Amino acid sequence: MDFNFINSAKMKRNFILILFFSALVHLSQAQKQPVDLLVYNAKIYTVDTDFSITEAFVVNKGLFVEIGNKDNLLSKYEPTIKTDAGGKAVFPGFYDPHSHFIGLGQMLSQCDLVGTSSFSEILKRLQVFASEHPESYWIIGRGWDQNDWDDKAFPNKSELDKLFPNKPVMLTRIDGHAMLVNSKAISLAKISKSTKIAGGDFEIKNGDLTGILIDNAMGMIRRVLPKPDESEQREIIRKAQAECLKYGLTTVSDAGINQSDIELLDKMHKDGSLKIRDYAMISIGLGNLEYFKKKGIIKTDRLNVRSFKLYADGALGSRGACLLEPYSDEPSKTGFLLTSENELDAYFGELIQTGFQVNTHCIGDSANRLVLDLYGKYLEGKNDRRWRIEHCQVVNPADVPKFGQFSIIPSIQATHATSDMYWAGDRLGSMRVKHAYPFEELKLQNGLLANGSDFPVEYVNPLFGFHSAFARQDAKNWPEAGFQLENALSREDALRAMTIWSAYANFEEKERGSIEKGKMADFVILDQDIMQAEPSKVRDIKVLKTFIAGEKVYEIMN
Repeated sequence: MDFNFINSAKMKRNFILILFFSALVHLSQAQKQPVDLLVYNAKIYTVDTDFSITEAFVVNKGLFVEIGNKDNLLSKYEPTIKTDAGGKAVFPGFYDPHSHFIGLGQMLSQCDLVGTSSFSEILKRLQVFASEHPESYWIIGRGWDQNDWDDKAFPNKSELDKLFPNKPVMLTRIDGHAMLVNSKAISLAKISKSTKIAGGDFEIKNGDLTGILIDNAMGMIRRVLPKPDESEQREIIRKAQAECLKYGLTTVSDAGINQSDIELLDKMHKDGSLKIRDYAMISIGLGNLEYFKKKGIIKTDRLNVRSFKLYADGALGSRGACLLEPYSDEPSKTGFLLTSENELDAYFGELIQTGFQVNTHCIGDSANRLVLDLYGKYLEGKNDRRWRIEHCQVVNPADVPKFGQFSIIPSIQATHATSDMYWAGDRLGSMRVKHAYPFEELKLQNGLLANGSDFPVEYVNPLFGFHSAFARQDAKNWPEAGFQLENALSREDALRAMTIWSAYANFEEKERGSIEKGKMADFVILDQDIMQAEPSKVRDIKVLKTFIAGEKVYEIMN
């Protein structure tokens, strides 16, 4: 037998088989679709209609291409980047449907007064800030809350005048509806004891201005503030973006900004210096109204301008919320409207003729009733205009069904309940406080609500609002049984409220808000699973990575 011949034949056959299988492999690879990114080994909460959970997805050109099993996806796609999530939980990019994005950037450049336990502590912080910023003519701070102090009365300007006789000082309360200013600022703004303004108040005690300005009165100070140039404004916006991305926010709102702000956001999106998406609410006013009525809705993949923001009343903490009955702790006051009934009616009547959404700030039961009834006058019944009530606190039980009757979206901030719960009963009394934060009851009207933070009034981190929504507890997990737990949301609904339901409130539910084929690839990877973690641990969970349109825009530093 010729063994050389047999070996030669075997070698040829093996060579042919190798070529054949190699060709099959190359053919298989050639048939695979190239994609930008594969994320696998994850616990992915898609927040789709079925609230399904899966393990992998692929992304291409900023969109989710397919969601499912890793091996199945790899058989069809050839990813440029493969990201092993290490078994961590992945969620749709978080929304904040009611925030003050530019305001956050401004606050990050000011004296931080959040968490102060007394006015004396504020004075110390101001002195340190002034010494560190000797070039600043104005001393500006924000975040004080007299309800956190032993002495819960409003502070006055006397100590500020002693420390800063020649520099104007402006200190905005945590809710943004009151401020304390010194005599230098009062002089620059030309405010006197006889100054009056609709929808605002200048506090006077013992025949003298105390320096406390409420709501619309604050506008007189803001008019004399120096305006930042574009370079400074860009830096303010970049600071706000950095703070938001590290907490997993991929879409924020700006609840009340002007034409110039909107144009700068658009410019920064287009030049690539701003990644985060923004649902910008236009501040109502004749100039903005006329301009945007002519220009119409602005919609890009990063910027959505299709709503107007109005204020009906002020805040509960500064007793500016407009109530049906007097404040329990100050019977001479019922709060006030910041915009008159006639003005609100006229604005709503004009905006119903446009494609713009209407988003109105209402905190007191009187303001809520007025705006709900005016909305109803123009909306007439079920509709898809998606007009919103922002905050919708202290809603009289008789008015709750109007949300469903007129398809009005409740835009709540769950952390307001757990920040206010220590003193809200004093303001409202034992009966009204039961209906001050009725989240579950409001959700039932249309089957959804949007949950934001109102930052910088509250902390930026959306997990604080998530925790407050289902646990109804503060950062110290108090009270143990939860605050008015009958109005807590389920965890699933709390997640929907900061993803898909917020997207719906922004007319964006077909684009974002869930991890589904064809939607924009905004998602976050967390170090723990917020859907399974002990309630007491939720606020400590960290964002490992944040992605917008499939691009990694934040990664935690080890």
